[in-house]
Amino acid sequence: MNKIPMTADGYNRLREELKRLKTVDRPAIIRAIAEARDHGDLAENAEYHSARDRQSFIEGRLSGSVIKFGARVTLADEETDEEQTFQIVGEDEADISQGRLSVTSPLARALIGKRTGESVEVATPRGAKSYEVVTVGFG
Repeated sequence: MNKIPMTADGYNRLREELKRLKTVDRPAIIRAIAEARDHGDLAENAEYHSARDRQSFIEGRLSGSVIKFGARVTLADEETDEEQTFQIVGEDEADISQGRLSVTSPLARALIGKRTGESVEVATPRGAKSYEVVTVGFG
């Protein structure tokens, strides 16, 4: 289990947000999409598009598609197409042979904030390396 340093207040805010997203926001957006569908033509239905945008935001917030601390990331070397999977972890738990990459490493710092399909260039002792983000996952 990964431990992420966090204040008690920050933890409580995240716990409450998760609870609200699962029990209030997600069911409400499902109902809103169903109602918008009942109004007919979806191509020009602003309510439907607004509800779908909100659903996309909620699902993204619950699952996470942006690389951040704790993410498990598969990268493809853009020169060789070789794939490697890493989990971004704290300095004390980093072990590159086990695929655990320190959050303070140059590669992890370059990856933070990226999404699937994006490229990242990292300065290494052997020169610049380019990677494509293949997958991002949590848990």
